[in-house]
Amino acid sequence: MTRRQTVDEADLTRRLDAMSLKEKVTLLTGGDAWTLTPVAAAGLASLTLSDGPVGPRGPSFGGDTPPALLFPSPSSLAATWDEDTAYETGRLMGLKAREIGVHVLLAPTVNLHRSPLGGRHFECYSEDPHLTARVTVGFIRGVQSTGVAATVKHFVGNDSETQRMTYDARIDEKTLREVYLPPFEAAVREADVWAVMAAYNSVNGTTMTENGRLLTEVLKQEWGFDGVVVSDWQAARTTEASAVAGLDLVMPGPDGPWGDALIAAVEQGAVPPAVIDDKVRRILRLAARVGALDEAAGPGHIPVPSNVRSRMRQLAVQGSVLLRNDGLLPLRPGTLRKVALIGPNAVRFATQGGGSAQVTPEHVVTPLDGLRRALGEDIEITVHPGVFPHTKLLPLDGGTATDPVTGEPGVRLDYLDADGNLVSDEHKDPANWWFPIVLGPGVAELTVRTRLGLRDSGTHRLSVIGTGHFTLRVPGHEPLTHEQLQEGDDIAALLLNPPSHTFAFPAVRGETDIMLSVRPQRNLPYPVTLLGLGYDVPRGTDEEELEAAVTAAAEADAVVLMVGSDSDTEAENVDRTTLTLRGRQDELVEQVCAANPRTAVVVNAGSPFVLPWAERPAALLWSWFPGQEGADAIADVLTGTEPGGRLPTTFPAAEADVPVLSTRPVDGTLDYSEGGLIGYRAYTARGTAPLFPFGHGLSYTTWDYEDFAVTGDIERGLSIRVTVRNTGGRAGREVVQAYLDPAGDEPQRLIGFAAVEAGASEVVMASITVPAETLSIWGAAGWVPRTGPHRIRVGRSVADLRLTAAAPRPS
Repeated sequence: MTRRQTVDEADLTRRLDAMSLKEKVTLLTGGDAWTLTPVAAAGLASLTLSDGPVGPRGPSFGGDTPPALLFPSPSSLAATWDEDTAYETGRLMGLKAREIGVHVLLAPTVNLHRSPLGGRHFECYSEDPHLTARVTVGFIRGVQSTGVAATVKHFVGNDSETQRMTYDARIDEKTLREVYLPPFEAAVREADVWAVMAAYNSVNGTTMTENGRLLTEVLKQEWGFDGVVVSDWQAARTTEASAVAGLDLVMPGPDGPWGDALIAAVEQGAVPPAVIDDKVRRILRLAARVGALDEAAGPGHIPVPSNVRSRMRQLAVQGSVLLRNDGLLPLRPGTLRKVALIGPNAVRFATQGGGSAQVTPEHVVTPLDGLRRALGEDIEITVHPGVFPHTKLLPLDGGTATDPVTGEPGVRLDYLDADGNLVSDEHKDPANWWFPIVLGPGVAELTVRTRLGLRDSGTHRLSVIGTGHFTLRVPGHEPLTHEQLQEGDDIAALLLNPPSHTFAFPAVRGETDIMLSVRPQRNLPYPVTLLGLGYDVPRGTDEEELEAAVTAAAEADAVVLMVGSDSDTEAENVDRTTLTLRGRQDELVEQVCAANPRTAVVVNAGSPFVLPWAERPAALLWSWFPGQEGADAIADVLTGTEPGGRLPTTFPAAEADVPVLSTRPVDGTLDYSEGGLIGYRAYTARGTAPLFPFGHGLSYTTWDYEDFAVTGDIERGLSIRVTVRNTGGRAGREVVQAYLDPAGDEPQRLIGFAAVEAGASEVVMASITVPAETLSIWGAAGWVPRTGPHRIRVGRSVADLRLTAAAPRPS
């Protein structure tokens, strides 16, 4: 258990006593979307919060987002099966957060992979509560070692995106305690997390921001959490109910259900003053921990390491999972003259998923750049997309668009009144999917003017992101119109998944001025419109591009074929509807593999897909969403760097095999009727073979499990020692996994793991400590020890367990 950071509670009391009721209540709602209101009487500076599962973005979201460090996705981090690696990742993110003035990082996301269709699957760690808990503890300790608060989220039952703000997760107490709460409990009891985010959804009939049983009785009283419970953005909807339930901070601000209404509730006796004081004390305690009281220095300035990018590259290598290899990998440059780099993700690399976690990376290494550096300049590399499965275009960039007035990269935005007169104008940089635009009362229409530098003749495509009535005018062509309206008042849906419409127009190479007229949708409950532009160069049809890719494959000595998803396919606020790769990607893989059996397929995706062709390529590598340095990491693995990853979630052979597929509530209820049978536990119970099992991942060497010993007992905890030998001809990394095979009908479950490294022919010992809590079960009287005979099994995955021993029982 982590020792808690010492805070001078008497000092907090003095500061609390110096505040008026109004100052106290003002502190309990955000000053704006990303900061808290400073209180001079308490010596409290403003606290800044930032999204952060893939790296701190800073206090902004949208078009004004500054460049940031983009780390591999959380599912990639979990694939390392390494608490120390999670710590390093958290520490690097924490150092970056301090550098940009962020006090509270809104990460990690520890909801489980209940269904592979979950939209934020990429942002969560695993289908297993123990693996999730271990990665969570390491990450939080790393972040908070820098004096930045981690925020574990979303507490709890927020495992789906469909109707996420309103659904009621019906979860029995045993399942809650044994499956969904353990990562949060470990975050509090072991990592001493400083903040917890309450989810949008309800659990067993009560919305989480009003759920006093879970927020107060379990989180604060039973687990001893002394930090701040913050609402998810716009999750708090009531005054008295949320205040007395245990919520401490409403975000965003300055509006919300508290404010003057909470002051009135205190004055009328509906909310005790002690409840307010407890909330304020928690925020002051958080401020003390992050160095925001009297502008304290905190733990001192520690710069972000100068080699942070190479470390991020190594993190992506450690998370990469080699699923199959018939000997093609690693590629040997000396035997190659020509390599074909093929696939939609080879030309449009997916570094991250979509939603609030998104950051604008400072740069992105492309697959061609990564492969070129790895193979050298003497090898010819051809590039072909093969197919185009994307639903949206990439953002219009400053290299293509220039402001016709100033000549700067970007666009000119004109604000017009109802008579078409110019009210004002401004320059905008379009290099983001969208930007929010404040609409003055006299503005009836917007025009976006830009000069496009077209590099090729043919059919060009321009997309408009946002809502309203759009008219595109291109010289020499009739105007093109489209109307896209937003239903309802869910600003989050529009922010996170803005609608897009694509206009196609013929044009010749050279410069052409275009104008987009926009009549914004005016019946929305916010005074802004959201607008963005995308662009795509002329390209062939899927049939033409596929034929060119197959021809290139046949002429190459080896093929690297990259398929997968993107930030539109996997995104917050929307669950997937299928596990099939979008478009004609499956067909592309089949045809390329038929043309050249020396094909290595790289799947660039944050969560599982069904791969009906998995046996066709000579090698299959899963890269996840690997961050800004990910393409270099992929090239490293393809050319010989040891792939470190093991699957943190089960990959199904078919959708019909998935234990929990639907994420759609029925009459507002999401029934967790499967209990604890999710992921590999359900596959084991049913006897269903997945495509690739939980824990699976290959090495570039081979391993023998020679011996293991178990000491301790099932009631007091176990110590497991496993002897493994590297039987191959090169150094490698192995993840030794230990599972409990219980008596009765309960399926086996992960209870521990350890990563080891060994040189060729070297023997190493893996040590795994299993605390008694991990072995307990939840009963009518709470946590109780297991009874009956049990077995401990160790091996390379849940489906490849090499050694078995009886679990010692108390003497």
